Amino acid sequence: MRQSIFSFSLLCRCPEIPYYTASSRSISVLSTSFCPPHKQSIPRLTQRTFSSTPPLFNWLAPKRGHNQKNRKGRPHVRTGGSTKGTTVVWGDYGLRMRDHDRRISAKQLQIGAETIRKRLRGERYRLYTRVCANIGVYTSGNEVRMGKGKGSFDYWAARVAVSRILFELKGDLHEQIVRDAFRLAGNKLPGLYEFVRKGDPPVMGITKVEAGTSLEEMQKPRVKLPMDVTAGRIPATTPP
Repeated sequence: MRQSIFSFSLLCRCPEIPYYTASSRSISVLSTSFCPPHKQSIPRLTQRTFSSTPPLFNWLAPKRGHNQKNRKGRPHVRTGGSTKGTTVVWGDYGLRMRDHDRRISAKQLQIGAETIRKRLRGERYRLYTRVCANIGVYTSGNEVRMGKGKGSFDYWAARVAVSRILFELKGDLHEQIVRDAFRLAGNKLPGLYEFVRKGDPPVMGITKVEAGTSLEEMQKPRVKLPMDVTAGRIPATTPP
């Protein structure tokens, strides 16, 4: 009697899933026909209550907002010989900054991404973003005297170092079409940019690490040559 009451209470919790009760001799499957009618609307436990598709990442604003006001700062330029962020990783083509580091606003990055999508409308591709606008920019109003705080929040921006990849693209597209899309996006963004492919050599600072150059040689400290050696390299203005 106790076993039947316990089985009935289990079935009332979730009526549509058969429960297995273990006795001392055998295992029997209980029927769900004894469940009350007001429990029939409970969803199945086997159904997924979540989505396997990851949520879209907002790369134009940080997830948690800002806790304190960010300083103006400067883009972090790697000086220890690192080439991180200078090569194409996920896509087949990329857009890389080549003049100098700067701060790019989220609105400018959004316009650049929309320009690429408009040019490739109707094509099958995937666009990757390698930067994130997570720096808050604060400004004061016009004709405001100095002092009295840093100012109020204005917009989000990203600090982009030199030779940094901004966008990557992957798809069954002709290279000339991708070049044209990145050219239009580069015209909308501040600075000078270059087109790169997957497999191109990385960049250390502004120097490309190609076949004739190695990372070990570039990481070596510069040796100060004596005066007679450096003077011998200067071309003479008059013949000897």
